[in-house]
Amino acid sequence: MPHFLMNLRHVPDDEAEEIRALFEEHGVDYYETPPSRWGISMGGFWTRDGAEAERARALLATYQQSRSDTQRAEYSRRLAAGEVPSFGQRLMRRPLTVLATLLAVALILGLSVAPFLSW
Repeated sequence: MPHFLMNLRHVPDDEAEEIRALFEEHGVDYYETPPSRWGISMGGFWTRDGAEAERARALLATYQQSRSDTQRAEYSRRLAAGEVPSFGQRLMRRPLTVLATLLAVALILGLSVAPFLSW
């Protein structure tokens, strides 16, 4: 029976490549299903054996913790270097996009709260 290891929806290509390399390096017998063109099926990494699935999940947990630490450190470095745009910088760079987004958020919030405010 197949054992699901990881969803590939919204996974960057570099992360998927690193996971494939990790599985290959440790000899994990896995297979991959690609996400569908229209986003109906998610795609993912799978194994056929329960014991192999547990071993792969342990490897994934270690890898994901390491990747999380690396990504957080990179974000902190970019933040300290001033490479992460602030709200004001985004507003100056793309005023229509930012204002349209704020308007959409306000509209959705208003529609969500309106039934509770009118007695």
